[in-house]
Amino acid sequence: MKRPILSNRRNIGIISHIDAGKTTTTERMLFCSGAVHRIGKVDEGTATTDWMIQEKERGISITSAAISCIWTGHEINIIDTPGHVDFTVEVERSLRVLDGAIAIFSCVEGVEAQSETVWAQADKFKVPRIVYINKIDRIGADFLRTLEMVKQKFSKKFVLMQFPDGEADDFRGQIDILNNQIISWESNEIQKIKYRPIDEELKEKVFELRNEIIEVASDYNEAILENYLEGKDVENHSIEVAIKKGVIANEVVPVFVGSSLKSLGIQPLLDGIVKFLPSPEEIPPVIGIVPEEDELSEAVRLSSIEEPFSALVFKVALHENRRLSFIRVYSGQAKVGDLVWNPTRRKKEKFSRIFRMYSDKRERVEEIGPGDIIAVLGLKETLTGDTLCDLNSPVSFESISPPEPVISIAVEPKETIDLEKLHESLKKLMLEDPTFIVESENESGQIVMSGMGELHLDVLSRRLIDEFGLQIRVGEPRVVFRETLCSIADDECVFNKIIGGKTQYAKLHIRVEPTPGKGIQINFENDVSLIPEGIVNATEEAIRSSCSGGILAGYPLIDIKVDILDMEYIPEKSSEFAFSAAASLSFNNACNNASGQLLEPIMKVEVATLEEHLGGVISELNTRNGNVSDIKDGLGEGHFKIIEVTVPLRQMFGFTTVLRSLTQGRGSFVMTFFNFSPCDVSL
Repeated sequence: MKRPILSNRRNIGIISHIDAGKTTTTERMLFCSGAVHRIGKVDEGTATTDWMIQEKERGISITSAAISCIWTGHEINIIDTPGHVDFTVEVERSLRVLDGAIAIFSCVEGVEAQSETVWAQADKFKVPRIVYINKIDRIGADFLRTLEMVKQKFSKKFVLMQFPDGEADDFRGQIDILNNQIISWESNEIQKIKYRPIDEELKEKVFELRNEIIEVASDYNEAILENYLEGKDVENHSIEVAIKKGVIANEVVPVFVGSSLKSLGIQPLLDGIVKFLPSPEEIPPVIGIVPEEDELSEAVRLSSIEEPFSALVFKVALHENRRLSFIRVYSGQAKVGDLVWNPTRRKKEKFSRIFRMYSDKRERVEEIGPGDIIAVLGLKETLTGDTLCDLNSPVSFESISPPEPVISIAVEPKETIDLEKLHESLKKLMLEDPTFIVESENESGQIVMSGMGELHLDVLSRRLIDEFGLQIRVGEPRVVFRETLCSIADDECVFNKIIGGKTQYAKLHIRVEPTPGKGIQINFENDVSLIPEGIVNATEEAIRSSCSGGILAGYPLIDIKVDILDMEYIPEKSSEFAFSAAASLSFNNACNNASGQLLEPIMKVEVATLEEHLGGVISELNTRNGNVSDIKDGLGEGHFKIIEVTVPLRQMFGFTTVLRSLTQGRGSFVMTFFNFSPCDVSL
């Protein structure tokens, strides 16, 4: 089958809080479009995009899965992302390469903690999106309250394209505002849609809502504004085109509603994707830099086959024990057998095979072009976040910065003979997941796995058993601390040694100071234009490397500023080695003079509990050094309260069991990283 032209393609992601219905919505899109012929179910482990053993067993998405369908002549490439905070890097790297997104909110729970996180990630990458309010048929559904929560939390122009005809058990269909009609479905026949004129009592409300859409559209089309002011009607197509301009500008967000589990509202949502989300041609040009130039200059790549080839690697995964690199093509064309340049690694790479992925299945293709999201076999050196480009037109795009791990566990094989196999298996998992780090402790020799949370590390431990056939023992979870400095200090170091019969000389004067929340900053105070670039780079690299181990307990240093006040360079004596050694010595001395402060991860926690259990839960959080910031009314049936609290991560171990006991199994909580804060833990 011939693929649709580029303007008729959409690359979108499904983002939301856990259990808002991402995978269920994706599955219904595939069924309603004819891409699959039976509806898979998350709870039964039969959903198309939940293909991993762990996903089937747990009933949650762990990794992003790509799938495609055709709707009204448009190709919709969908990436279904995880909702659990432990796998937030999957959302991050997917949004980095997508042209649009559907943000799903539950009509029962409303805006939840991870909802805000994924929305912020979409804002970070300026991804146009539409909102889909799901679960309108559930008991306790409250559409208007959910919509109001969305409007209060996020600063966009939200445009209501539909509103529900009834809620919960009374949900009968949708009011299509632009077309002045009610949409409903035949019982047990979701693909048979019925349309009828709106009822008399709804006409005034629909008229007002349609005018609200026209008001927003008029900001993007002067003709619409003139007609609106003159009281003339405006055709729907013009309104939709204008709204799309607002969506692409990241200012307008159309809102849809439905029940994915019952497959009600999926077809209008697919129509909304086609009408309002951009094609690869409609997104702004991608801007990178020209690498290896003395002065950095911008390089612009348009979404055109006439441009030089450029792409970003957003994910590396093992599939049938082979290394697949997932890439988004921004410009130009490439085919099987082509050589491309990786400016990040300064290596040539070859496209041995190219695949279009359908969840865990793949289809071989011979050629790729702008807008394609595909997988490549044969890239040996390339990692997540690397750029691939034409050999003769180098460009480097902004990479992907994964969050730092906050929790760790020790792991060892049950049989010593499996030690080498364990090391190799862990290397493969690290290749896939940039938030997963493995280190060996110098003193004990223990292998320590660090990740984003207990679930993250539990899944990876199970993968070692299920996929790699290892028998392992794991320790208790422990927090990954950080270190920073308490004061300003400096040090002057002279490195002057004869090594191998040659003098190695360097002199440095370094000052360090704490900079809360600003990361690591390295500044050269004096003019270094007369010092070779290699020596300047070696000095900076040595300092950054020294930051990987602090002065208190060897935890990474963060939030510090390093000023290099002076560098004495003698051409016939100085070398990169000498300055690297001097930088390490001077930096460590300065840090010791400044004294260190241990930092621990603080988590933002939202606890949902019945009002009758509120006192007991708050008391428990207080014993865990929790700082309650707000208590809100929850949505849905019952008298639920939402407790917003910040708690040290080390105090949250075992909270799941305690909460279950305090709330008779009805309480739940979600946890996201908040910040690093000083602590007084005994080491």
